[in-house]
Amino acid sequence: MRKEVDALGEMELPNEVYYGIQTERARQNFDVSGITHYQAPRYIWAVAAIKMAAARANARVDALEQEIADAICQAAQEVMDGKHADQFPIDMYQGGGGTSTNMNVNEVIGNRANEILTGAKGCDRVHPNTHVNMGQSTNDVIPAAMKVSTWFNLQELLGNMPALISTLQTKVDSYKHIVKLGRTCIQDAVPMTMAQQFSGYLSLAERMHQKISAAAQDCLELPLGATAVGTGLSARDGYLECVYPELQEITGADFKPEHNFFDGLQNGDTYVDIHANLKKLAMGLSKFATDLRIMSSGPRAGMNEVVLPAVQPGSSIMPGKINPVMPELVNQICYQICGNDVAIGMAVEGGELDLNVWEPVIIKNMGESCTLLTNTVKLFNDKCVAGLEINEEVCRKYAEDTTALSTMIAAIYDYPTGSRVAKKAFKEGKSVGAVTLEEGLMTEAQVKEYLDPMLMTDPVASALAVRRARRELGIDG
Repeated sequence: MRKEVDALGEMELPNEVYYGIQTERARQNFDVSGITHYQAPRYIWAVAAIKMAAARANARVDALEQEIADAICQAAQEVMDGKHADQFPIDMYQGGGGTSTNMNVNEVIGNRANEILTGAKGCDRVHPNTHVNMGQSTNDVIPAAMKVSTWFNLQELLGNMPALISTLQTKVDSYKHIVKLGRTCIQDAVPMTMAQQFSGYLSLAERMHQKISAAAQDCLELPLGATAVGTGLSARDGYLECVYPELQEITGADFKPEHNFFDGLQNGDTYVDIHANLKKLAMGLSKFATDLRIMSSGPRAGMNEVVLPAVQPGSSIMPGKINPVMPELVNQICYQICGNDVAIGMAVEGGELDLNVWEPVIIKNMGESCTLLTNTVKLFNDKCVAGLEINEEVCRKYAEDTTALSTMIAAIYDYPTGSRVAKKAFKEGKSVGAVTLEEGLMTEAQVKEYLDPMLMTDPVASALAVRRARRELGIDG
């Protein structure tokens, strides 16, 4: 065991751990969820990257001995490489605006750096506050790390979206010949093509890729250098000019200082904006998933327009039952992300005066939403969308049998005539075409031409057809 001391007293810690007394206090104080801050994607990695950049910058301005800076950088790199994952035991939920997270990283890097230089843990050469935290405060390190981690999390999500977009584009190109029945209010509407329906899903995916990519740009502006309240107190002359180039080199991303550090510490509207786009993507995917569940319902007593890939048995009691489990997964992910959005919004609104101290709950939910969406987009595409098939005959039959074909009668004659045909067709269980013939409204050839569901999917062709039919039938002179 080794003994460490802080402002509240002393504590014995196991010799093998790299974290120190403040980490242990936080571990005991905040043991509520079983989710550690190390589990927030790229969060501790980002803090360690900032510590490395700060050490390099402080060495460049002669505030930190080069030997100590090198040891800090080596230790920070080890953290970034995942070598000390078990040394970050603090719960994600914590008071203090992230101070415990910052000190956990300071202590691990400090003890490891001291060990590199002296062969033993301790503070005799490298101190977690004096050296590892030099020119920094929790108040600028944590919000900066939040943006760094969010940037990389969003890049991973954006990297998974093109595959889904490509799949949807393939579906649109392949489904142009498939006519189906459109539905509004879950009731029969006029015909459309399956390509037209899928073009809506494609457009949404493309739009959200663009919006998330644009929103992510705000993550490149950091409050690093603001220190405690935005004034930059304790940072050495020249540090600010050095730390950002170092961070850029370490991360490969174009991070730069925010225009106003006070704004950067006080306000979290960036997260509201970014997460709003994540929620929009989740809701759009969920709507798509619900559509697939409805269109694949059955197969014998449902809609049965779409056949989803069977990925697992669906029932413990009913043999042969297959459930739409991948769309159902997407629905549930959407519900969770909507909940995360509420939590982020409340945490951003709850900031007071010169710092938002609710950053832990913001990064917990932001990171979770990014991870959920990144994984969901890939799974949904690979295990559902890419392999789905269309029951073309079923789709065409629905389109041909619908009383909504009377819309064409209304366009050619008038609404009351179309309504009369639709009502009779529904009451007598006949097709609109059959009633149109019985009523003497069209010849058999005209019914075949003008009540073709595929014709009604083309606005130009259908408009020309209405004009032609009205002339043929003597309605227009």
